[in-house]
Amino acid sequence: MEKRTRFHKPDREKRGLSVKVHNNNVAKALQKLKRMIQNEGLNQELRRRQFYEKPSEKRRRIKNMAVKRWQRKRREIEENWYK
Repeated sequence: MEKRTRFHKPDREKRGLSVKVHNNNVAKALQKLKRMIQNEGLNQELRRRQFYEKPSEKRRRIKNMAVKRWQRKRREIEENWYK
């Protein structure tokens, strides 16, 4: 019987963002990584989690985001309606 260590997870898949560097072009790889981070929204998430957010503030923020989404969708529908 194989002895298992306490924190060892054998078939665990790596998670997260990664970029391969080709031809020692670190600058281009860094640009790709920054673009991936921006597309994933990690900067906003980190900035938001930097300080504690009260539950009432969180509800207000989520509601405002929903209102903005709805306004954007309504504007797109109105633009397509007149075409």
